Amino acid sequence: MRGEGRGTRILLLGGTSETAPLATALAEAGYLVLVSTATDIPLDTGQHARIRKRTGGLDAESLAALAQAEGIRAIVDAAHPYATAAHLAAGAAAGKLRIPCLTYVRPSGLPADACVPSAATHEEAARLACEAGGPILLTTGSRNIAPYANAARSRGSAIFVRVLPVAESRAACRAAGVPEENIIAGRGPFSLADNRALIRKLGIKTLVTKDSGAAGGLAEKLEAARLENCRVIIVRRPPSCASETFGSISELVQALAERL
Repeated sequence: MRGEGRGTRILLLGGTSETAPLATALAEAGYLVLVSTATDIPLDTGQHARIRKRTGGLDAESLAALAQAEGIRAIVDAAHPYATAAHLAAGAAAGKLRIPCLTYVRPSGLPADACVPSAATHEEAARLACEAGGPILLTTGSRNIAPYANAARSRGSAIFVRVLPVAESRAACRAAGVPEENIIAGRGPFSLADNRALIRKLGIKTLVTKDSGAAGGLAEKLEAARLENCRVIIVRRPPSCASETFGSISELVQALAERL
């Protein structure tokens, strides 16, 4: 497949651990890859000479403008499974420019036989998390903290939030009313031992997480919760709005070659 791209420019929307292998696979296929991430949080985007990087949030209009200015021939959407706005923007921009948009979807990390309570929204997850009483550990990121903080206050439950060690994440926690001492800053994925130690230290009774897949450390969270007799609530993935989705990097690269 090496050389098939012949300098064709691809815009890769990244931000997850799959960004580097995806960018590298595209570059090795001969494409010129512009990796776009919403934040400047350190992220490996691959070391290939055909890979460039830019940072900053993009809506549909600015994404289309960037793609047009860069001579982009296709968009590869590898944003986080829960980044609905990014997925919608990618599809809209590609539609406006009439170029392909291929979406990489990180495979689910839930075992087929898993019997774990789940919720469609953060509001529902917050309600379920507070029903059992006791301290709650929130591991869904720095967005959508407010529903959990509000529910915990109304029920008199303690809530701890594990977020990235960046100023924006701490600010989001403070804005939601989470006490400074209840903010756990760290960059995952976390090991089974890390999760068990935290659950035990804080006396956590309910852990709230997303289906972040194997790369997001979901299995380690589930097993830690099981071993520590801790309840788990999973916020389900939003419905996909993509027309073409792939769970394999090699299949996506092959499909891209066929489209172009």
